[in-house]
Amino acid sequence: MLVEAQLYDTLRAGLWAAVMMSAPVLAVALVVGLVVGLFQALTSVQEMTLTFVPKLAAIVVVFWLTMGFMTRTLTVYFQSVLVPLIAG
Repeated sequence: MLVEAQLYDTLRAGLWAAVMMSAPVLAVALVVGLVVGLFQALTSVQEMTLTFVPKLAAIVVVFWLTMGFMTRTLTVYFQSVLVPLIAG
């Protein structure tokens, strides 16, 4: 049976893995959003697709580039935290 401390440690490790996996994508989305917003403010162009398309393209590229890192992070989390709990 899972002790309360083990539960919290497992949740903490899972949340940390989620933060580590999502940080590159969220950081790029933030930077691209700021750049596009600054461009829109400077040029007075208020096109809705101008905010959506570059951000989506940047997120897809960063996701594709960091898929290996995300897979390794998730694999390490499962192998070091969840599998020992399941195996006993």
